[in-house]
Amino acid sequence: RQVAFVFLGTGTMVVCFKHAGITDSIRDMLKMSVRPPASWSAHARSTRPESPERPLPLFRRPDSKNTTTLLLSDDGFTLFVGAQDAVLSLDVSQPDVITMKTKMDWKPPPDVLHKCTTKGKKETTDCPNFVRVLQPINATHLYACGTFAYNPHDTYMYNDAKGCCPFNPYHRNTAISVDGELFTATTNDFLGKTPMVSRHLSKDGRPDVSQDTSVTLNEPTFVSSASDTSEGKVYFFFSEFGNEYSFLDEFKVARVAQVCKDDIGGERILQKRWTSFAKAELLCRPPKELPFNIIQDVFTLTPSEGYSTQDIIFYGIFTSQWSVASGQSAVCAFRLGDIKDVFAGNYKIFQNHQWSPRMDKSSNLGKCGLDNASDTTLMAVKESFLASGSVRPIGNAPVLNSPDQRYSRIAALRTKAANGQDYTILFLLSESGFLHKAVLLNKDTHIIEEIQVFRQTQLVKNILLSTSKGVLYVGTSEGVTQVPVSQCSSYKSCAQCVLARDPLCGWDPASGHCASVSAIPANARQDVEHGNVMKECQGSLTAKPLPVEVYAQLNEVVRLKCSRSSNLATLSWKSAKASVLPHHLFFHSRDENLVFMATPDTFGIYHCISVERGYEETAAIYTVRQSVSPRVIDTPAVQIRITTTETKDQMTTMMEIPKDMTPDPQSSSEKPEDIVNHKEPLTAKNYHSELVAVSFLLAVCVCVLVLGGLYGWHLQGRYKLGPSDTAEGGYKEENDPLEVSPPSIKAE
Repeated sequence: RQVAFVFLGTGTMVVCFKHAGITDSIRDMLKMSVRPPASWSAHARSTRPESPERPLPLFRRPDSKNTTTLLLSDDGFTLFVGAQDAVLSLDVSQPDVITMKTKMDWKPPPDVLHKCTTKGKKETTDCPNFVRVLQPINATHLYACGTFAYNPHDTYMYNDAKGCCPFNPYHRNTAISVDGELFTATTNDFLGKTPMVSRHLSKDGRPDVSQDTSVTLNEPTFVSSASDTSEGKVYFFFSEFGNEYSFLDEFKVARVAQVCKDDIGGERILQKRWTSFAKAELLCRPPKELPFNIIQDVFTLTPSEGYSTQDIIFYGIFTSQWSVASGQSAVCAFRLGDIKDVFAGNYKIFQNHQWSPRMDKSSNLGKCGLDNASDTTLMAVKESFLASGSVRPIGNAPVLNSPDQRYSRIAALRTKAANGQDYTILFLLSESGFLHKAVLLNKDTHIIEEIQVFRQTQLVKNILLSTSKGVLYVGTSEGVTQVPVSQCSSYKSCAQCVLARDPLCGWDPASGHCASVSAIPANARQDVEHGNVMKECQGSLTAKPLPVEVYAQLNEVVRLKCSRSSNLATLSWKSAKASVLPHHLFFHSRDENLVFMATPDTFGIYHCISVERGYEETAAIYTVRQSVSPRVIDTPAVQIRITTTETKDQMTTMMEIPKDMTPDPQSSSEKPEDIVNHKEPLTAKNYHSELVAVSFLLAVCVCVLVLGGLYGWHLQGRYKLGPSDTAEGGYKEENDPLEVSPPSIKAE
């Protein structure tokens, strides 16, 4: 049983036991503890969805798929695209158009496809030729390498292309051309189990050099590469399982590795193998948290003229293997000078399948020019190629930590803002199809905007930045699109231009427009650090919007809409009657609209106020008025009474006409002509149902009246015969069964 102590930060320590059942429990506890601090969360200021008003140039053809490998020509007029079974040449000389120039088909022949399928691969998804490497070799030739049905081929060299690009089209790789020589990092076998860092197209009679199989690379995933021309070194970035952390099984580590550009290998040991290969850990960790340990992409930002190559900065996207942080990512920046310091320090030695500190310090480890070194020195190189130290990021913390976005690709540029200060802008492509544009400030990071590049998630994607053209090319499995690095004209006021805090944009007081800083001759207004509108927009503040009239009837629900110009702005509502609206009469919906019931107390003027970074702006004004109802005549109720004389009972029917159905001239102070010419809209109510009911009641009353009259007339006619026992003609009248005879009186 082994014991290890892991320090997570000041005053925090976790003890790990490598023992059956115990290691998994400790790992689960660690997974539960990894939660980025809330203070590191970042949100985009504005969201710009793809729309007809803001189209993005797109190249898409049914016969061109998986257009993900991108290379821009030196003149910026041609974009070379490695696709499925083809290499495309696209014309990008026009700012808003992408058109096809040429297409070179490059499909595997039927016999090669058949071999691929017999090995268990699918013909449509695995066996096509996916072009994975495009690199310039000289002024007239390009080098291309494709998977070619799990049998890598290229179009520049006419020999075996293994080690230049992977067999599996879904395995990641990286390649870079330096002085006409090609440096690659990929897998070198059908199953993708043998990683290889190699140099091809070697010049000056030097042999090609590749990885020594005894040098352990534990299932690496290569993501990027870069070169340092001042010292003749090439760097590779990847993730792998860190076998130096033996107390945690399958613990991944982000790495940077180096090789010397002119390395030719040793004389007897490490022949045609790297003698300068070394690797070190890249540590990207928020304060007092476990690190983001899986590297997704790296962009190399070279310094301006006059600066040393020591100041080359690598911006990397990192994710975490812990399940609790599966949807999160971080961006860390590493300085080349710090990487060199780690490779110039102490190393570990690999013995008995584990790493341990090397007791003696060898001055030759990580150095160039060991082609004539002794066997003892080269044996030390074979055993000690892992640096003891870790490369820490600038500021010892991520420059950006996103709790709800998983980024996959990154690009960066340096620009000079209106105040003359240099700023770094990051372009981050998320897996959800959004491109985030962020600026690095002195104390934090501000996400200027997010742009919807795809309506649907794309499985394979890549980005290529052209600073000279001011565009970002995005290659996906379905096509290639072009995104401008800035759209300053979308900010319609000085306040919105300054609040965007985009170093590429500034307010031009002469023209009254937000434009590119480079296009403004003088006095461009912008405040990237603080977004101080009152200071930068004196005399150019936004005018209040025109009031919008809303009409509502009593007890009708009123909904007033207000849109935010920024995701960082807060909305509030004010009334001319009260600065604070009572909660029992007004409430805010989820979209921050104002909802209330129309009453005499709620009619009036309402202001929607937007506040961002202390600047208060009126976003909308509403005037809520009462709708005018149609005038009706008020008449008293009509009563119909029917009386029968023999029963002395009364039958009464009441018919009422509602007062609001007819106009009442005396109930209104307005004259008839005022009603006709009233500027407010009249609301006409449909009384069809009431009219039917009244007509029915009237018909019933008339029928009852007629029947009652006939029955009374009939009874009165019968009573005219008198009380005699015998009628005229000897007819004796029968007693009415309804009449009660009085009792007879006997004579005394």
